[in-house]
Amino acid sequence: MSSIPDLLSRALGVAAARRGRDLSRSSPQHDGERFRNVEPPPAQSMGKTLRIIWNALFNKPRHTVPAGSLPVDPLVREQLHAAPDRSLYRLGHSTLLLKLRGQFWLTDPVFAERASPFRRFGPKRFHAPPIALSDLPPLRAVILSHDHYDHLDRETVLALAETTQVFITPLGVGDRLIEWGVDAAKIRQFDWWQSVEVDGLSLTATPAQHFSGRSLFDGNSTLWASWVIVDDDLRVFFSGDTGYFDGFKTIGERLGPFDVTLLETGAYDAQWPYVHMQPEETVQAHVDLRGRWLLPVHNGTFDLAMHHWHEPFERITALSAAQGLAIATPRMGERLDLAAPHRGERWWRKVAQSVEAPKKTGRWCAPRDAEQASR
Repeated sequence: MSSIPDLLSRALGVAAARRGRDLSRSSPQHDGERFRNVEPPPAQSMGKTLRIIWNALFNKPRHTVPAGSLPVDPLVREQLHAAPDRSLYRLGHSTLLLKLRGQFWLTDPVFAERASPFRRFGPKRFHAPPIALSDLPPLRAVILSHDHYDHLDRETVLALAETTQVFITPLGVGDRLIEWGVDAAKIRQFDWWQSVEVDGLSLTATPAQHFSGRSLFDGNSTLWASWVIVDDDLRVFFSGDTGYFDGFKTIGERLGPFDVTLLETGAYDAQWPYVHMQPEETVQAHVDLRGRWLLPVHNGTFDLAMHHWHEPFERITALSAAQGLAIATPRMGERLDLAAPHRGERWWRKVAQSVEAPKKTGRWCAPRDAEQASR
C-alpha cells in the first residue's frame, strides 16, 4: 500500500517531474529539467494566464455547448469485427478506432464523462461514446500523443489494460501508465523520429508543438508527439495536439505524402496560438504534410475554448472548399474507409439550437459565399 507522502507526490506530479529529469540523458528534446519544443514559446505573464482562466470559467460566450443532442451512430462489437480492413471510427474528440491488418488500434482513449481530474467538475461530454468501453474488441495497441486529460484518461486506460496488447507512447507517458498499474512489459516509449513495427504496421513518433502535464509540478515532464502510421501503401498522419510550426513540412518531406491527415481543429483561441491551430493553420498543415484527405478531429465532444461548439466544422469546411481540398466529416460512430474516404454530411447543422450570428465581439463569422461553397 502506498504511503500518504507517495500519494501526494503522485497527485502533485513531483514523481513525474523527477522521472522527466531522468530522461534528459536520452532525449535531445530535454533540456535537463523539462521537455521542450523546437522553438520556445513566447513568454506569458501570470496576469495574462489568470485572465484566460477567469474568462474560461466565468465569461464563456453562448453556444460553446450544443443546445441539442448530437447525432451518434451506435456501434457494437460484432459490427466492428465484420467491418473491412482500413476502417476508421470517430469515438469522440481525438479518440479514433482504426481497423488495420485485421486488428484494432485506438488513439488517445477518453471514455470519461469529463476531461478533468475531477469527477464532478470540468468539461463534460456533449455525447456518449458510440460504443461502451466494455464492448470494445481487444486492441492490438493504444497509441498516445500526450498526457493531457482530454487525451489520456486514467480509468479508461486501466479498463483497457487487460485487453490491450501494447501501449505506444511518447517518452515519459508510458511511465505514468506503469505508475497506474499497467504492466510495464506492454509499454513501448519513443522519442521523436523513432519508429516501431507491430505486426507489419509501422508507427513513427514525429514532432509536435505543444506541452504536457497533469498536475501542479509536472509541466513538460513527459514528451508530446504526433504519429505517422503506415500500412503498406496506406499512410495516415495523427496530429495529437499541436500549434502550427515548420515541423509539418519536414514530416511531409520525410514521411509523406499522406492518404489521410487526422488533424486537430478545435479548442483554439487567439490567446493560445502556440499550442492549438486555428483552422487556417490546420489547412496549411495538411498542405505541408502533402495530405490527400483531411479529417478534422479534437472537436465535437468537449467544451475546451471560447468559440461556438460548431465553429471549427464551419470554418474548416469553408476553408477546404475555397482551396479545393478533400475533407471528410463523419458523424461520431460513422465508418470511414481510409482507402476511399467520403465527405460525410454537415451533421452539426442539424443539431437543434439557435444559430444566430454572434454579436460584434471580434469573433469569426463565416462569409456567406464561403458557407455556400462548403455545402
